[in-house]
Amino acid sequence: MHKDTKFFGHSVFGQLISLIDEQFIRRNSIKNQSDRYVKHFTTKDHLISMLFCVFAKCSSLREISGAMLGLSGKTKHFKLEHLPYRSTLSDANKRRNADVFCDIYNDLLKKYAHLISDSRIKNVIKKQVKIFDSTTISLFQDILKCTGRTPTNGKRKGGIKMHTVINVDEAIPRLVWFTDAAKNDRVLLKKLTLDKDIIYVFDKGYNDYKAFRKFSEHQTGFVTRINENAVYKSHEKSFIDECIHSGVRSDQTIEIEVNEGREKSTLRLRKVTFYDRVLKKEFEFLTNLFEMRSDMIAALYKTRWQIELLFKQFKQNFPLKYFLGDNENAIKIQIYCALIVNLLITVIQKQLKKSWAFSNLVSFCRIHLFNYIHLFRFLENPEKDWLKKQNNVEQLALF
Repeated sequence: MHKDTKFFGHSVFGQLISLIDEQFIRRNSIKNQSDRYVKHFTTKDHLISMLFCVFAKCSSLREISGAMLGLSGKTKHFKLEHLPYRSTLSDANKRRNADVFCDIYNDLLKKYAHLISDSRIKNVIKKQVKIFDSTTISLFQDILKCTGRTPTNGKRKGGIKMHTVINVDEAIPRLVWFTDAAKNDRVLLKKLTLDKDIIYVFDKGYNDYKAFRKFSEHQTGFVTRINENAVYKSHEKSFIDECIHSGVRSDQTIEIEVNEGREKSTLRLRKVTFYDRVLKKEFEFLTNLFEMRSDMIAALYKTRWQIELLFKQFKQNFPLKYFLGDNENAIKIQIYCALIVNLLITVIQKQLKKSWAFSNLVSFCRIHLFNYIHLFRFLENPEKDWLKKQNNVEQLALF
């Protein structure tokens, strides 16, 4: 008689939760004192409940508590000790500091860094390329101030801005920082680590000549686009070698005036003009990398599109349209839990030999969340048992 080789003693949700080391939860709950004065609903229970919310695509606290109450007696395999009631989960989202979820995410990032990183670009350039940008998540209530005009009905929506830094060889956020949507993007520049072995790539919305001076003083490289209204003086034009891609139209050294209070100084930078034949558009790049080939400058800026793809992946697969709290802390907790789920799915995707689209993996886990299937074995060869059943049917048909 045929046996299904994909059956397993733990549900898919239990296998996903097992990727999170309990030591991380315990250590960070002590560090942030998140379980102080808590009798039952601990940080661990809170994390598992919110991860279930993200995986199952729940849109309300009542939906989470109702669904998990239906799992009473079946929670051992995903290590939930106390079922959350609606009021309990609401109070926890409001009172428990979101920093504990941030620290758990960072620990998971360190643990699985060897799986998600790809060092090919770093081996070529000999430096770590980092990309940063921000994305705005709209809120139905004016919890955090949003940008834009006031609607005719006088009711404004809120908005939270997620500032993100990623390594060019990883599709996972390395640094996440939240502000209200009305805050200028350039505040992120103060959070960056300046090091001679780092190159930052970002769009022209972050242009700040004072910050560029600090980058140059710390020998930290950067590549961005120059503003259309930028005022500068051309200092020296470089010869473009024939071996360099024909898209490079000019390469020159420029001087920009920097206002520092009452004093003024000049900053020496490099401007590369590149014509993209596919987009049929000309781009002007600004950088302090004087030794790098001009076509490589254009190629580095092209990698900036990876962070846009990350934002698209995050918003499409974990739609943050419904928040489970009317306060800033609850919103941050929900976003951090979505980032943890994004990391866990990426870890699974990197470990599989069979090619799976990220959205397909998310859908599979959501559909089979409480099915007792061996996750990795099934994903490596999902047709194996089906083919066996088909062969058995054909053999029986012969007789």
